[in-house]
Amino acid sequence: MTVFFTSDTHFGDHRTLNLYKRPFASTAEMDEALVENWNAVVGPADTVWHLGDFARTARRAAEILPRLNGEKHLVIGNNDPPFAAGEAWASVQPYAEAEVDGVKLVLCHYPFRSWNGQHRGALNLHGHSHGRMKPLPRQYDVGVDVRGYRPVALAELTARTPAGNR
Repeated sequence: MTVFFTSDTHFGDHRTLNLYKRPFASTAEMDEALVENWNAVVGPADTVWHLGDFARTARRAAEILPRLNGEKHLVIGNNDPPFAAGEAWASVQPYAEAEVDGVKLVLCHYPFRSWNGQHRGALNLHGHSHGRMKPLPRQYDVGVDVRGYRPVALAELTARTPAGNR
């Protein structure tokens, strides 16, 4: 089982095509590419932490969630609508701390200036900035706009950017 991280999929949100210059002709094309890319790397037994801004509407979330592989956890973003109790999330919260491969992680939609354990090796994984903010050391933007429109594993994050930035 692998643990993956992602953010800012914005399923069903036409605004993201122009605001973030996504390379898709339509929202439908974007949504299908994001689902395909997700399922190409995430298996049914894997875990995914989605760090906010999943979908524009609860209806679109309900349509997309069952199509995505893995056990899915949501850390709520500023554009997430209220989700019905029966949704397919394993958990929903505004903030989370976890340990993966012996590394302490602080997970939130928003990037922090400082975080719990920052000076003891903890990493801050976030979304929200769509790659437009210079990160601090040990801070990673896991949003799809900077991660090939797919979830990413911790080992890939730290291997691709050893200084902890992107």
